[in-house]
Amino acid sequence: MIVGIGVDVVDLRRFDESLTRTPGLRDRLFTAGERGGSPETLAATFAAKEAVSKALGVPGDLAWHDVEVTRTETGRPIVTVAGAEHAELTWHLSLSHDGGVAVAMVIAERPDGGGQ
Repeated sequence: MIVGIGVDVVDLRRFDESLTRTPGLRDRLFTAGERGGSPETLAATFAAKEAVSKALGVPGDLAWHDVEVTRTETGRPIVTVAGAEHAELTWHLSLSHDGGVAVAMVIAERPDGGGQ
């Protein structure tokens, strides 16, 4: 059963300017494993974090480092969300960047028979 869907779009130029203007922002927003990406990859990762928040109904207790985007050996993006309340969820993530924007689409799914 689908629990939530989230989508977010990030303007690449504005995001890169924000990272340049506020150097500490990179550490605040991204886990150690995420920080080494290109500006486009970081923007898509940020969009994924925002999309996860939207899929969960924008919970106030979700911190930036609670959501981590990694990649498989083939490059497929995977999202992991910390917290026991999210352990039963399966996450589906799609990322893209082109034409000056990065976009992320997230679906949170609970196995059939799971609570509401």
